[in-house]
Amino acid sequence: MNKTTPKRLVIATRESALAMWQARFIQSRLQTLYPDSSIEILGMTTTGDQILDSPLSRIGGKGLFVKELEQALLDGRADIAVHSMKDVPMNLPDDFLLAAIGKREDPRDAFVSNHFRSIEDLPASSIVGTSSLRRQSQLKARFPHLNIISLRGNLQTRLRKLDENQYSAIILAAAGLIRLGMGNRITQYIDVSDSIPAVGQGALGIEINAKRTDLLQVLLPLNHSETADCVNAERAMSRALAGSCTVPLGAFAEKSSDLFKITGFVASVDGVEMLRETIESTSITPETLGKLLAEKLISRGADKILNSLSEHD
Repeated sequence: MNKTTPKRLVIATRESALAMWQARFIQSRLQTLYPDSSIEILGMTTTGDQILDSPLSRIGGKGLFVKELEQALLDGRADIAVHSMKDVPMNLPDDFLLAAIGKREDPRDAFVSNHFRSIEDLPASSIVGTSSLRRQSQLKARFPHLNIISLRGNLQTRLRKLDENQYSAIILAAAGLIRLGMGNRITQYIDVSDSIPAVGQGALGIEINAKRTDLLQVLLPLNHSETADCVNAERAMSRALAGSCTVPLGAFAEKSSDLFKITGFVASVDGVEMLRETIESTSITPETLGKLLAEKLISRGADKILNSLSEHD
């Protein structure tokens, strides 16, 4: 066992089925890399998991899913924390670092319904469930005749509510369904041009205590540079716009050969105001690309939309 091989690593994770799948996936990758190491999982319940009767935008945002895990990193109970990147706040406290971002799963949103083949087939006033202001605003912009209702809970809870006919359809991240072997529940994949994904959607992030620089080399093999560049560009856009789940915005970056492209949007919750822009480049850094996209949106009035949202909080 050389000096870069850890004797023991503890992975902090939420205890939902999807979060546990993600932690076990990283555990398996690390065990393959370091077969002589002990790789353990510490399951935890977060504030975001406990408060299920209010929209996330009202109770403090997605940071509620990571705070307890970060505390475990600080007090030494865990060495790393595994997150869905779309749950990671745009501004990490100085005490923490993102050590690796894994290869992205399908980034698209998924339409799930037991009675309708596509979102276009839904009759007027159909009840559609989603936990996201981002999805809500884009749905209302495209389908103002639908009744969009907040839907919280883990993946299984949301599917159960659909199966109990509380909703005509629900919108979920395709990645979660695929990872849990439930891709067969996806009725329709919604193209990223019709529903711009959440920042970081489909990618896994590994967070560490900033003092644990010894872990950077250990975790480097788990980093997927292309995905990391795309996610970092998306996060830079959102950060520049003060984005959180209390703001309807999204971004999706992709790289092909030398071309780096990012599309983003900002909207009012009702979808009436919708600003969307795309930037392409072959030469600038991911963070610069994201910032330029934010500046382009601001030049068209994104700041006015964001300010009006904060005034109504």
